[in-house]
Amino acid sequence: MMSWLLGICTLWMLMVVVLAQKNFNVVPAQNFNQRNGLKTDCLGNYMRLTVDKSLSVGSLVEFDAINGSQIVPITPNLASQCGFSIDSDPWGNYRVFASLLNCFAGNEDDHLFDIDMRVRVQGVKAAQDVLLVEKTCTHDQWAPREILCDRNYMEVSVNRLPGEITSMRRRPKQAQDQVIFDNQWTDTVSEAITSKYNIWRMVFFTPTQKAMVLEDALKTGYGVTTTKSRLVLRSGYDMPETYVENVNGVPMKIIRVTTYFKRQWSVTMLDTVAACPTGGLTFTDEMITWYFPRFNPLMSSSKTSILGMYMGIDGMRVSSEQMAVRGYVLTIEDDKIAMKIPMGGPDGYYKSHAVNNQYHIRYSIEAMLELLWSEGGLDSTRYTVLFPIKTPLMPRPPQLVDLTDIDQRIFDVLLGPFLYDVELVNITFSTGVLTVAEANVRGFNIQEQRFQNGSKAFRLKVPFSDPFVVKTQTDLLAMVYSLPLVYGFMILPEYTPFSYITSVDVRLQDIILPTVGGTCDEQNFYIKISYGNIGKNFNIMLGTRDLTPARSAEYGMKENATHISLVVPFLALDVAFELMYPSTLRARLDVLLWEPVNKWSLSDFSLACNFPMTMTECFSNGSMSALAVKVESVPQLVPRQLTLRDPSCRPKFSNDRFAYFSFDANSCGTTRTFYDGVLMYQNEITLGNGLPVYQQGRKGVPSTPDPEYRVTISCFYTLNDTRTVAFVTNLRESEPLPETGFGELQVVLRLSRDGAYNNFYEEEDYPVVQYLRSPLFFEVVLLQSTDPQIELVLENCWATLKEGRNSTPRWDLIVDGCVNLADNYQTTFHPVTPGVVPYPSHMKRFEIKMFTFVQNDVMIQDQIYMHCDAVLCDVDQNDVICKRQCPSPVPFKTGNKVRRAATDAQIQKAQLSSGKILLSAA
Repeated sequence: MMSWLLGICTLWMLMVVVLAQKNFNVVPAQNFNQRNGLKTDCLGNYMRLTVDKSLSVGSLVEFDAINGSQIVPITPNLASQCGFSIDSDPWGNYRVFASLLNCFAGNEDDHLFDIDMRVRVQGVKAAQDVLLVEKTCTHDQWAPREILCDRNYMEVSVNRLPGEITSMRRRPKQAQDQVIFDNQWTDTVSEAITSKYNIWRMVFFTPTQKAMVLEDALKTGYGVTTTKSRLVLRSGYDMPETYVENVNGVPMKIIRVTTYFKRQWSVTMLDTVAACPTGGLTFTDEMITWYFPRFNPLMSSSKTSILGMYMGIDGMRVSSEQMAVRGYVLTIEDDKIAMKIPMGGPDGYYKSHAVNNQYHIRYSIEAMLELLWSEGGLDSTRYTVLFPIKTPLMPRPPQLVDLTDIDQRIFDVLLGPFLYDVELVNITFSTGVLTVAEANVRGFNIQEQRFQNGSKAFRLKVPFSDPFVVKTQTDLLAMVYSLPLVYGFMILPEYTPFSYITSVDVRLQDIILPTVGGTCDEQNFYIKISYGNIGKNFNIMLGTRDLTPARSAEYGMKENATHISLVVPFLALDVAFELMYPSTLRARLDVLLWEPVNKWSLSDFSLACNFPMTMTECFSNGSMSALAVKVESVPQLVPRQLTLRDPSCRPKFSNDRFAYFSFDANSCGTTRTFYDGVLMYQNEITLGNGLPVYQQGRKGVPSTPDPEYRVTISCFYTLNDTRTVAFVTNLRESEPLPETGFGELQVVLRLSRDGAYNNFYEEEDYPVVQYLRSPLFFEVVLLQSTDPQIELVLENCWATLKEGRNSTPRWDLIVDGCVNLADNYQTTFHPVTPGVVPYPSHMKRFEIKMFTFVQNDVMIQDQIYMHCDAVLCDVDQNDVICKRQCPSPVPFKTGNKVRRAATDAQIQKAQLSSGKILLSAA
């Protein structure tokens, strides 16, 4: 093996210098400037500069090296060639390590080192800030060979004085981590022989030999210099003359050079070698283990003795007490040195990452290993490795904890854990995307929950009733409430996005099915369908047919937020006829509500009523008429095939449901029967001489016959009847005078659907739901009067919270015929155009804005009722009530002066109220 120390070959002599052993101790010098966020530390053979994130966050930070008046930006190439390394964490904290033997350091006898730097901070908008760093480090405990492995370069320095052979002897009982080297130099050969200026050539072993002159080595990017006592060689890890070798299972990057110094009569050569680890890491969920070869044949031999072994973090040694507290272990295992670091220790940090939209984390720590060894008690080496450790990306898919409160009907989900650098930006719901702020404004509750270990989770609450919740009916009485979610996250400070997709489902037996009810009068079926809680998600079947839009209009269908109403005439095609009576017809309406997707029957309702209907008429001229109806019990009946007893007597009119007969009493097989003073004519309506009606079976084979269809018609006449009519006339003594009559005039208050005043809400439409400040168009009208001398005048109008006219609270809208000037949203009056309605004076129209009552800025209840007092005035009379003068704005009445009767007895008043008007919650 080639020795690392001095190989001195001369033509005429060989000199030996013996180096005595000395103990040494590294005492870092510290300086921290709180004002500008800079901190410097002298740590053995390098200096550490720390730039706090408070100075650099959001800014571009660059560094310059200073040597006198020379200021040189530290680029990546310059850093590896001259002995600088620059690193930053994700939050903007910078660390700069500078070798004491760097290209720009001021060196006084290899004892005092002046390192000057400049920090340039360039903000987005602000001008550039320049901060000067001046640090003097003392280091006089150089080992004969020192190797420094930084993150971007390898540095080896050796004693360069010729004619010396170095030996080492241990002083007895020195401090555990202190070794002092006594250097005893002889002056037989001048130190100038091995100066930088005498370098003849350099031979690189790759591992094959490659020679180059000093100028070429510097141009290639190597750092080569000499100090008063040392030769310094520096190389980046990616230089072409470096190579990789596996040492005891650990990959090492190696630079090996022999430097030749030439003088007139002699040639001196120095061997330098550095091997720096690039691997050796193993990871478990709990522990990081870094293995380092105990012996490296290129730098040591089997006679090597380890004099000191130290662990450090961020370039600074960690004491044995600190190691024990933090769980660090540094030990020798067979042919390796093992450093064990607990995963997640306080000297490192976790960082979030997104890989293929999946959440990962990584733990990072800046480890340091320092070794001190000698070979057979002669040669000595200090070996320092600054080794940044980053674990592989570890997938950490977040977990969803479902805390949904079914009783409160609120989705409650907790998603996590995440590291502190993850922010929730937005959530995509079923029909839209909301930021966190927008979601909270909508009424959702999104909170960030932090845990003691520094992680956090995000909690979201959404009520079942929100439109973002997807409702799916899975069976007749069960509903599944689904909350599909796409969480949108951002990792800071890189602003790396990723998302998490999930869905929360709750199945409840909470369906209220729609219901059907109805009544009848003499002409119609009145059907009311209440929605239940699933809305109008069903089809309506009347009789045997689904209700179409055309037939909905035919039946006057009306809808509101709670129900549907229909008016079906009893002779409609969807009505089934059950029985015929002489003067009535029993009819039935079947209503079926069914869900079209799953074909579920939601509600089945039948309503049967007797409707007055003349079936047989007997005329004094001896003729008869009869109506035959197709009833449900004979479904295959064809009315046009019906006849009287005489088969030739067929219907005068027929369709699919009726047959109408008209005939003389002495024809068509009509029989006569005499009773006591009564003559009865009788006939029958049958099908084909009373034959049964057959339904067509399979393959033309008749099935069971329908019941026989037979209708008996009878007319009764009195045989002997005399009627006397008395008639008496009196002469008129005078002209007839009109008789005073009494009646009622009807005044109504109604709510129009819009400002056209063409369509109005009916009684079954209430309560009416409106948005806040949406317009409400009211009309007060006098009905059934054709007297143009009457004019309707509004005296007072007001709104109340409850139905009672005199209830409180109340708000005046029209006072004494004029708008309430204290109202911020004043009433607007709309004139009635002559010619559009028959009597414009019988009608008044006005508009208000939907509002609600509040108390202490809290809404009391989301409903109002409207009330008015109206006065009917005679336009030919004059009265202070009917003749109103309003301040600005313009009064309600339009046209000329309005008068009323002279006394209160002549004033006709009407008290009017509307139905409930609800404030929409949407």
